[in-house]
Amino acid sequence: MSRLARPTNGRMIGGVCAALARRFGTSTTTMRVIFLVSCLLPGPQFLLYIALWIVLPSEDKVRNKAQTAW
Repeated sequence: MSRLARPTNGRMIGGVCAALARRFGTSTTTMRVIFLVSCLLPGPQFLLYIALWIVLPSEDKVRNKAQTAW
């Protein structure tokens, strides 16, 4: 499993579904369908998506931070 970061390529809105798909080894389309189906159920799915969008770092920031560390 890879580190959880929003990718720069392949994002639709915030890249949260693409990051989760990469982390769990599924396709981005599958993760987006799972998210859309979960929105039909009661719960805080949209709030969770927005929170992950804010909390997860962008892949660019993670890559730049790793390069400056060395």
